[in-house]
Amino acid sequence: MENHRAIRSFVLRQGRLTPAQQRAVETLLPVYGVSYAAESLDLEHAFGRQAPKILEIGFGMGAATAQIAAANPDKDYLGIEVHTPGVGNLLKLMEEQELTNLRVIQHDAVEVLRHMITDASLDGVHIFFPDPWPKKRHHKRRLLQAEFVALLCSKLKPGGYLHFATDWEEYAQWTLEVLRAESKLANTVADYAPRPEYRPLTKFEQRGLNLGHGVWDLIFTRK
Repeated sequence: MENHRAIRSFVLRQGRLTPAQQRAVETLLPVYGVSYAAESLDLEHAFGRQAPKILEIGFGMGAATAQIAAANPDKDYLGIEVHTPGVGNLLKLMEEQELTNLRVIQHDAVEVLRHMITDASLDGVHIFFPDPWPKKRHHKRRLLQAEFVALLCSKLKPGGYLHFATDWEEYAQWTLEVLRAESKLANTVADYAPRPEYRPLTKFEQRGLNLGHGVWDLIFTRK
């Protein structure tokens, strides 16, 4: 019997936590975190209100996530990240900035989507600068595969959007073709979209742009 390798949204590379990140995980994750459970999550109950719900997959150290949430208090953001230093850092930023429209799940995004996010419940999905897995033999590890895109589509409301950004041109081209092949999605432009104002320009990205490196944004909507 052939073993089917399950799609995962990450490879675990745990780094060291700073004392502040450790404290945030211990004291704030019980407050702002959502525990993984193989059952549907009531998003309105999780945030305590009715508002557009945006899911971010892989928020890294969380600086851009906190900035987006702070600039858009009328929307609720659910961030998924497996790496504890990043989770701790975002929680620390949430406390410092008194952000109430942000929740965190520390778990694999594929399992969260399959088991916790109900169909047609999301107004948007953000996937910013995921691991490009540049070597050809590693392309099967990339997050944006046809099966995963179909799963994302099932969770988006009609008119909801999927926003992907990368600084790896070949991955942008790959993802453009994958998204174009999904019949339930429509591109908002011909190919690559201009960076929308809500996505902050990170220091890393600005440094790359100063060196002449490109960044590619893809924004598709659910039909």
